[in-house]
Amino acid sequence: MSYVDEVIAKVKEKNASEPEFLQTVEEVLNSIRPLVDANEEKYRKLALLERITEPERQIKFRVPWVDDNGQVQVNIGYRVQFNSAIGPYKGGLRFHPSVYIGIIKFLGFEQIFKNSLTGLPIGGGKGGSDFDPNGKSDMEIMRFCQSFITELYRHIGPETDVPAGDIGVGGREVGFMMGQYKRIRNLYDGTLTGKGTMNGGLAGRDEATGYGVVFYAREMLKHFGESLEGKKVVISGFGNVAWGTAKKLEQLGAKAITISGPDGYILDEDGVTGEKIDYLLELRSSGKNICAPYADKFPGAKFFPGEKPWGVKADLYIPCATQNEIQIDEAKTMVANGCKFLCEAANMPTTNEAIDYFKENGVIVGPSKAANAGGVACSCIEMSQNAEHTIFTEEDVFEKLEAIMVNIFKQSIAACEKYNLGDDLIAGANIAGFERVANAMLMQGIV
Repeated sequence: MSYVDEVIAKVKEKNASEPEFLQTVEEVLNSIRPLVDANEEKYRKLALLERITEPERQIKFRVPWVDDNGQVQVNIGYRVQFNSAIGPYKGGLRFHPSVYIGIIKFLGFEQIFKNSLTGLPIGGGKGGSDFDPNGKSDMEIMRFCQSFITELYRHIGPETDVPAGDIGVGGREVGFMMGQYKRIRNLYDGTLTGKGTMNGGLAGRDEATGYGVVFYAREMLKHFGESLEGKKVVISGFGNVAWGTAKKLEQLGAKAITISGPDGYILDEDGVTGEKIDYLLELRSSGKNICAPYADKFPGAKFFPGEKPWGVKADLYIPCATQNEIQIDEAKTMVANGCKFLCEAANMPTTNEAIDYFKENGVIVGPSKAANAGGVACSCIEMSQNAEHTIFTEEDVFEKLEAIMVNIFKQSIAACEKYNLGDDLIAGANIAGFERVANAMLMQGIV
């Protein structure tokens, strides 16, 4: 049995109740086989794959807080500090009822290679809670965030672990956590990113992930002889990532024609452009987590309750919502509709089975750990801004972001060429991200 197969079997045995984590480990390890096979004796002796698939530290804690009725509520908090070979742990906090240790580990594992691809000195980590901010008052969210950080503060710091936002955690939540951290530590530092600009946050950070995805998609299409200009794009979600994606698509001459939420999807053939993009922020801030009101506000749009947008014909598909939103049946529909390009904006939005089907049918897939790395790249730029006690303009930020995303694509293509991977950008990104981390681990000894 090969070293890769041995480690996959061990990980499955040890983490049998964590399907999301197993999915990402299997996807990554299978795709880096050419590199591992070339170094099998060394990697096996030093247990490199066993070490990279096991978090350096896992933290689980209770989060008691008081709701507006005076009732004490209890949630669970997590922080998985996965790998610090190339820098302090860096990754978001997710507040969502679906959160459990397997979700956090999957996100943290992906974060290792995503952060590596940016070329910046940041390791991989992730955290969150099963707390649901939807329907909660500002005061309830504040009390929860203060309780959450009252435990987490002892495990984080600007040179140790720098959390940011994710699903359910935006500038409001980060601000509340920053305030409590500052109160406890008596420090005003860069421990949390994704802050509002008045709190030392980065100009343009809200758009960063979506902008980065579109920069990557532009390079991907260009490499395969096509232009982004004039393209119709199906996107999912209606949060910050979808908002930033729609904005940058419009700026580069393309247009999004869908958004989606837990309640269904919107089809707007005229394009989610102009004031319609701004309306996404109103939808998100309403706290209702539904997209149906878009069709009421813009009569030309149609709402499809309980459905996903993957049956809509388009030139490019960009999933911006959550993990595993594109499964095998959606993949078959998309291929039947002539899908040629998929660029992942959400974390692991496509199942492994669907990925295999896309590859078999010639669809070019831009993987999430490469395409959506713009958010964490800008978080690292925010860390630099805080450390230097300076301010970067939006122009500075977007110039740096574009250069990082172009370089990420170049790294992926270079790995494809080096290992004869053809058009497999997923394997190219995984190898490029893994190689940097693996080399750093080997240099640091058995730690």
